[in-house]
Amino acid sequence: MKKKEIKKEFKTGYVALIGRPNSGKSTLLNNLLGHKVSITSPKPQTTRMPIYAVYNDERGQIIFIDTPGIFGKVSDPVSKKINPKAEEILKENVDVIIYLIDHSREREHEENKIIGIIRKINKPKLLVFNKSDIREPSYYPHFAFLEEEFNQTLKVSALYKHNLNLLIEAIFNHLPVQKEIIDSKNPRPTPALNMDSKTFVAEIIREKAFLFLRKELPYTLTSAVDEISNRDNGTTYIKARIITFSDRYKKMIIGDKGRMIKEIGMAARKELETASDRKIFLDLTVETNPHWHEALL
Repeated sequence: MKKKEIKKEFKTGYVALIGRPNSGKSTLLNNLLGHKVSITSPKPQTTRMPIYAVYNDERGQIIFIDTPGIFGKVSDPVSKKINPKAEEILKENVDVIIYLIDHSREREHEENKIIGIIRKINKPKLLVFNKSDIREPSYYPHFAFLEEEFNQTLKVSALYKHNLNLLIEAIFNHLPVQKEIIDSKNPRPTPALNMDSKTFVAEIIREKAFLFLRKELPYTLTSAVDEISNRDNGTTYIKARIITFSDRYKKMIIGDKGRMIKEIGMAARKELETASDRKIFLDLTVETNPHWHEALL
C-alpha cells in the first residue's frame, strides 16, 4: 500500500525591506534572488524608488519590495521626496516586514524614525542584523530591546550570502497560504517587476556615476535613457544622459578632458554587456537641468 503524499501548502505574499540608507537592502535583495534587480553603492540615495522583484521556489512566491532608505533629517529636495515614498509602501498590502539593521553602525535618529514607523504596523516583522561577517565595531546591544517586538530575529551577511536560506525560510513561515500573485512562467524584460528596460539601464548608469564621483554628487544627479535599439550588426545602441543641477557639477561629471564620463560609461557598458550578452554602444552625455528632481518618483 502506497503512502499518501502530503501536499505542501503554497504560500505567496509581499515582503517589504526597510532600513536606514546603506544598511544593505539592495545587496540583500540581489543576493536573495541570485541576480541584480537593485543598484548598490556605498552612498546614500542609491535606491530612490521602490523596486518590486519576485522569488519563486517549491514553497511559494515572495514579492520583495526594496524601499528607499529612510533619512532622519531631510534638507535636499531629493531626500524630501524619498522618505514619504518609503512610508507609503509600508501602509499598502504588505504581508511581512523586514527591518534590516547594519549592526556595525551606531543607532542614530534614522533608526529611531524607522522604529516609530514600524511600531504602527500590525504585520509579521523580522528583525534582521546585516553584516554578520563584521565583528568590530558592533552595536548589537543598542538594538537588543527590539527583539521582543519582532516575530523573529536573524543575523545575516548580505554580501557573503550567510544565513540567507534561513531568512527565506522565516519569510515563508509568515506568509499566507494562497495562489501565486505573479505568473512565474511569464518572462519579464527586466529582473524587476516595475522597471522597464530604459529605467533599468538608467539605474545601472546612475549606480556607476555614484561609484566614480565624489560624495556630494549623488544628491545632484539622475540619469535617463532616450533610446535603446538593436542594430543590424548585432550591437545594441543606447542613448542616455546624466542630468545634474548646475554647470559646476556638469564639469565634475565630465572630468578633465572627459575622463570621468568615459570611466562611468565604460563601467556601465561592461555591466550591460554582461547582463544582455550583447555588444553595447553607449552614447552617454551630460546635461544641466536645475528642476530634474521635480519629476522624481
